[in-house]
Amino acid sequence: MSAIIQPATLVLIILAGYLFKRMHLFGSRDYRIVQTAEFNLILPGAIAYSFATNPHDVSLLAVSAFSLTAALLPSLLIYLCSRHRPVSDRAFLMLNGSGFNIGCFCFPVLQSLLGSPALVPAAMFDIGNSVMVAAGTNVIMQTLLHIEPGKTLAQQHAGQSPTLPYMRPMDHDARRLQRRALYRNVARGFLSSASFDTYILMVLLMLIGVTLPDWITTVASPFYSANAFCSMLMVGMLTELPRDMHDIKAVLEIIGWRLPCSLAFAAAAWFLLPFDPIVREAVALCCLAPTAIFATMFTDKVLGNARLAGFTLSVTAVIAIIMMMGFHLLVGA
Repeated sequence: MSAIIQPATLVLIILAGYLFKRMHLFGSRDYRIVQTAEFNLILPGAIAYSFATNPHDVSLLAVSAFSLTAALLPSLLIYLCSRHRPVSDRAFLMLNGSGFNIGCFCFPVLQSLLGSPALVPAAMFDIGNSVMVAAGTNVIMQTLLHIEPGKTLAQQHAGQSPTLPYMRPMDHDARRLQRRALYRNVARGFLSSASFDTYILMVLLMLIGVTLPDWITTVASPFYSANAFCSMLMVGMLTELPRDMHDIKAVLEIIGWRLPCSLAFAAAAWFLLPFDPIVREAVALCCLAPTAIFATMFTDKVLGNARLAGFTLSVTAVIAIIMMMGFHLLVGA
């Protein structure tokens, strides 16, 4: 029963955030306050707590490589298959069609289904996943679609073309300056993510054999406890029902991309990874997770439509709970 109640509670928190906004207890833009705290303080603290309280085996970096592949391939497939779509549609699909909500969603669900040992492979899965969702997917999307960072598509006067206008500089110095600007954008995208930076620091400490002191656990514990609640509340605060048929089709298209990809990667994790059943099931369940919480932030920055991304996350969270429960009952590790 607890395995059902825990993930269902996350959905109820989303619903509470949405209802509180509809009742005007929250303002329409108040979600940005929680968003800032979640991405820059709470989630990094939860990551540090996970590493401080659970031993992480270096061999599990293979799980990180697997998750990096699972988070990267769908975005590239969407880019190739949507080459005749408007740039706004392509950006939304690339940002929301790949990546997984691990720290905010899977951690509490896995703990209910498999217990604390499942959090270690989940954290290692989130390392590779975080490379993409915390920065990589957004950087790839901006680069491939020629979107200027820091401005929404409306501010860049995006039309119906598949990408924004782009002309390759003919001058050698101009090309060199353009490459330098691209490298700066990539570096800024990664280094400005507090969660990604925390993961990198934790991995480096793990590789050199440094054990985190007990006081780190004490300091990070409140952030770990607040992580699931704050992230799901934020999703509810920014969620709005689809405005028209175009929004409904966009959400259905995200589901159409995520379902087969998630099931394929979950099957690959269960049958191909060289680990014990608990680790393989934990990784497989992570592959069934809903859209990444970071997708709401990047969708807001690029499209100015975080609400549709929030609704997408809410819908995929319900689907994820059903699939994760079904998979757990099927394999019964």
